[in-house]
Amino acid sequence: MESNLFWLIIIGIVAGFLAGKLMKGKGIGIFINLLVGVAGSVLGSWLFGQLGLSIGGGLLGSLFSAFLGAVILLFIIGLIKRG
Repeated sequence: MESNLFWLIIIGIVAGFLAGKLMKGKGIGIFINLLVGVAGSVLGSWLFGQLGLSIGGGLLGSLFSAFLGAVILLFIIGLIKRG
């Protein structure tokens, strides 16, 4: 369990960094983007599960779903900031 949490955080940080680079101007800063990446990893996993989609297991599949979740969250944050 602790190992899974560790990898969730690591993958989320990488995904948040990548999503922040893709969504320039949509984030709040590098630290928040990294936190959004961790939340995005949870969102991405949940979203793919709800849609019944499987992107494969392993590190790349987890990174892809976390990245998409982080992009979605950064997009929503960008909309709220423009408010």
